[in-house]
Formats: sequence, structure tokens, C-alpha cells
Amino acid sequence: MTKIENEMQYQAALKRVEELMLGLPEDTPAEDPRMVELTLLGNLVADYDEEHYPIGQPTLIEVIKLRMYEMGLTQAALSKLLDINTARVCEFLSGKREPTLNQARTISQKLNIDPAIVLGV
Repeated sequence: MTKIENEMQYQAALKRVEELMLGLPEDTPAEDPRMVELTLLGNLVADYDEEHYPIGQPTLIEVIKLRMYEMGLTQAALSKLLDINTARVCEFLSGKREPTLNQARTISQKLNIDPAIVLGV
């Protein structure tokens, strides 16, 4: 098999990958036939996943909210950290307004967010 063709094949391959993962010790050598099978099926499953269940890049709003959660920040605390008006931060988080270039730079630096996400590229 060079490619998983349909959902039935995908489910069968996924089931086998799970069986192999649970049944093989961590120190199984790469040359072991079961490890070879796991590697090959795992790659096929991953390829099918990417084609049929793609995960898009997160939005700036999603990433900011995640950082707020991770850092334990409220909108007011975020506003203070970024030195951006609370109303403006609320507009960013609701999707009503995009940050200016200077604000985007501050968001990227202070929240450690990839500039590509902040700039939407």
C-alpha cells in the first residue's frame, strides 16, 4: 500500500498503529518488523490526516486568549502589560479591530507570539 485510499482503510490502519504502539516496548530496535510496520503505517496515517483533516494556523485572537490563559491575565492586566487601552484590547479580542504595526510588535514581544501570526501571514 502506498497511500490510504478511503476512510475504511484509514480506520483499519489507525487501529493497527494503536495496537502496535501499545504492544511495543520503547527500546524496540528500528529493524524489528513490528517497528518497521509501525513506522510505515504511521506515515501513511499521518499523510491521510494532513490531506483529510488539516489543522489550520491559529488566529491571532486564539493565540492571545491562549497566552492570557497561560499567563493568568485578565483583559485589564493584558492591557496594562501591553500598554494598550483596555477598549482597544477588547476590540482586538472581539475581532472588531486589527492591531497597528507598533501594537503588533508589542504583542509579539510581550506575549512571545510568532510575528507571522500577529501579522496574519
